[in-house]
Amino acid sequence: MNLFQSFFNSRFWSLVIKETRQILKNKQLVILLIIPPTIQLLALGFALSPDVNQLSLGVTDYAQTYQSRELVAALTENDLFTVQTTTLNEKYLVQQVRTGNVSTGLIIPPDFNTNLTAGKTAQIQVFIDAVDANTAGIANGYLQQILAQYNRTLNNRVMSPPIEPQVRFLYNPGLISSWFFVPGVMGLVLTLTGTLISSVTVIREKDVGTLEQLLMTPAAGWEILLAKIVPLFVLLMGDVLLAASLGRVVFALPFRGNFWLYWGLSGIYVVVCIGLGILLATISRTQQQVVLTSFFFNVPLIQLSGAIAPIESMPTVFRTLSWFNPLRHYVTILRNLILKGVGIEVVYPNVLFLLVFATLLLSLSINRFRDQLE
Repeated sequence: MNLFQSFFNSRFWSLVIKETRQILKNKQLVILLIIPPTIQLLALGFALSPDVNQLSLGVTDYAQTYQSRELVAALTENDLFTVQTTTLNEKYLVQQVRTGNVSTGLIIPPDFNTNLTAGKTAQIQVFIDAVDANTAGIANGYLQQILAQYNRTLNNRVMSPPIEPQVRFLYNPGLISSWFFVPGVMGLVLTLTGTLISSVTVIREKDVGTLEQLLMTPAAGWEILLAKIVPLFVLLMGDVLLAASLGRVVFALPFRGNFWLYWGLSGIYVVVCIGLGILLATISRTQQQVVLTSFFFNVPLIQLSGAIAPIESMPTVFRTLSWFNPLRHYVTILRNLILKGVGIEVVYPNVLFLLVFATLLLSLSINRFRDQLE
């Protein structure tokens, strides 16, 4: 009991209370802790998706027969393509593709029905706007699948394929793209919020001149810095809980792993973010400068983390560099815990990397902060 009383009567606890009140009085910081993470998680979670649908389709149907209309219906029945323009002017259709009004143009020749009836190959012409190569490739894949299915409906002969695979999709049987992106966005948002809040909180002491006042107190340098870290850690863990709640309620993430393991490992990454934020504050002089510097560091972290684009699709040199990115390891941990439900025995290499980054960043930031105090 005396130990607790001495702790709550210590200089360190008084500094923690002071820092907590100072943060809560700053309405801008409180808003930064709640509003931007929520908006970013919702916006990026819904916006980042490799799925392509509602592709605009322009049709020039010279045949004007039941079979040609069935072909157009087959293309549009799953909402993968939406008929935007119907015309009998081929040049006008090509112009629509050129100007970007439609992404795909379909030309059905006059002899379409005649060739089908005679058992010949009926050729059609397709134009795809390939400025966006990813969308063009997906559109071409959709077309090939739909036309293959349409051909099977025309062919009355039933032929058994020599090989019939049975495919099972593990961990994400519904192939929901948000289940891949949202854990990455959770790490991304925590990185942006954590580094920005911690750096602005520390550097604000320089702007308002209260750092000099703290130096006049009997408190040691480690007490001053630790008193800043503890409230930030608690508040950012609140952001971790907010992200988990939004992921579960809004995006229906399964959270198959142990929640307390997720909570504890997120705490390690919060320490990484705080260490990076304090380090940025020690190399900056104003709040404006630290905000710009944080984006200089955060953008490469995000790009090389696998949060947005798969690491496997990156060049070899960037895949190697990504191992020195703490966000890459945190995103890997999140996806394994949330989607696969694995334990610490699977993600321990990533945990070790996070512990190393947390130790290095926090040690470096503490040393630089101590040098500034001296």
